[in-house]
Amino acid sequence: MSLNIKNPRVHRLAREAAGLTGKTQTGAIQEALEQLIVSYGADPDATEINAQQDRLDHIIDWFWSAPADSEAPLQSVEDLYDDATGLPA
Repeated sequence: MSLNIKNPRVHRLAREAAGLTGKTQTGAIQEALEQLIVSYGADPDATEINAQQDRLDHIIDWFWSAPADSEAPLQSVEDLYDDATGLPA
C-alpha cells in the first residue's frame, strides 16, 4: 500500500494538520478522510467490517459444509492424543 502525493499544497496541509493535532501526517490525513466520509453520510469502517463479515461467513459455510466425522466426538483433552505414541491424533 503506497500513496505518493505530488501536490505541494496537500503536503503543506498534511504537515500543518499533523502539527496542530500532534498526530503523524498519516494520522492527520486518516482523520480528515474519515470526517469527510462521515460528512457524506457513509460509515468509513463499513468496508472493513463488511470484508470481515464476508470472511467469517465463508469460514462458517466451510465449517457447516464439511462432512461429519464418523468417529466418536471428543470427550476430553486426552482424546486429542494417540494412546500409543502420545502424539496428536
